[in-house]
Amino acid sequence: MSFDLLGLHPSLLKAVKEKGYSDATAIQEKAIPAVLAGRDLIAGAQTGTGKTAAYTLPLLHYLIEQSVSTPTVLVVVPTRELALQIRTQWVAYAKNTSIRVVALYGGAPMRPQIESLRRNPQVIVATPGRLMDHVERRTLALSGITKVVLDEADRML
Repeated sequence: MSFDLLGLHPSLLKAVKEKGYSDATAIQEKAIPAVLAGRDLIAGAQTGTGKTAAYTLPLLHYLIEQSVSTPTVLVVVPTRELALQIRTQWVAYAKNTSIRVVALYGGAPMRPQIESLRRNPQVIVATPGRLMDHVERRTLALSGITKVVLDEADRML
């Protein structure tokens, strides 16, 4: 199925086309409409099938449509490498928007992360330990979070 038929915001369709994608994968074809409809979702698929885009694109659509300007989406991941990888994908899909994405992970200085949080990113990608560090230090409030993704939840458990 073409991405054009999934009901995504035009700025997201432009980013998808710029990445060279025209057709959604099976996981994307099933997940994107479900997330756009506001339904909870548990999904699994092989590596390389586009799972990240399957939740990123509809959540970006939501942020654009709602004109959100504060932290609203939280993506929890098990490792710093995955946090950086996922942030990169979010930024690539959001490049034609004003959506800001920050990655919070251990093994890196707190100060730059705190400064990034002060710019009110709409999307937080974080490892569990560093997420808790920021909450405990009160550099991140979770009160505005309305959408949560547990990426690789099985690894975190």
